[in-house]
Amino acid sequence: MTGDILIFLVDTLLGLFSLALLLRFYFQLLRVPYYNNASQFLIAVTDFIVRPARRFIPGWKGLDLSTLILAWLVECIILVTVHFSQEHDFGNNMITTIGVIGLMSIIQIIKTTLYIVLVMIIAQAVVSWINPYSPIAPLLNTFTQPFLAVFRRRIPPIANVDLSPLFALIVIQLLLMMITGINMEFRSMLD
Repeated sequence: MTGDILIFLVDTLLGLFSLALLLRFYFQLLRVPYYNNASQFLIAVTDFIVRPARRFIPGWKGLDLSTLILAWLVECIILVTVHFSQEHDFGNNMITTIGVIGLMSIIQIIKTTLYIVLVMIIAQAVVSWINPYSPIAPLLNTFTQPFLAVFRRRIPPIANVDLSPLFALIVIQLLLMMITGINMEFRSMLD
């Protein structure tokens, strides 16, 4: 019972923090407007750890690697805590276990990224139909543009309806299925 509560709290709190770090990374990468409430919130929530980490983890070609690596480390902490609270034995092959947890954390980052893109595309489609002049519309458009542009180049609008979000969502779902399968393979290595 106590282990389940610990898993829930760690997974929820650190999972949300990892999500905030990833959103901050992608907002900077995709040049989402800085002066909006979402960007300001993400900076306020994550700045206490990102600024000191930048002293040790430099950026690379415009990428804020410190934020991305911090998100990965948070995912590693989540996985280690979950496995310790479930009383898994790490002593048999510690190096393999550390490697598998590191890879599973990368997979979790990719999975969270796909979910972020999925939610942003759905939100952008809904906002574009309901209120295209909403204050959140520029943020959503900036975020989803690189992902939808791939499909917009190949799929023309049909009767003035842009079908690129539909095809992007299908591809994301397929990628999520593949990631889930890979994640199960790694989980079986830890058991």
